[in-house]
Amino acid sequence: MFSNDSQSYFTNILTNRNKTVLYIGVTNNLQRRLIEHHQGVRLRAKTFTAKYHCIFLIHYEKFSWVQDAIAREKQLKGWLRSKKVDLVNENNPEWKFLNDEFSL
Repeated sequence: MFSNDSQSYFTNILTNRNKTVLYIGVTNNLQRRLIEHHQGVRLRAKTFTAKYHCIFLIHYEKFSWVQDAIAREKQLKGWLRSKKVDLVNENNPEWKFLNDEFSL
């Protein structure tokens, strides 16, 4: 189990069950944010993650400074999909869903 502490910020990449869509976000509480994405799908919210069922965590990075997390999020969003896939493959080659690390 991974712990969120009050001074941590995360960039994250989520995908859908078939691993065909990638979503990049930033948060100060990854466990809470994953729960919110699950709720959005259940409630059929009009959000990208709900529309495409992006609730499965496949990559995250932890930062001590929110400015660094936001800068990394912007960098990742600017990448081509192929480069994002390479990043996930480098750190999670089996594309395992990592949600359980945050005790959902």
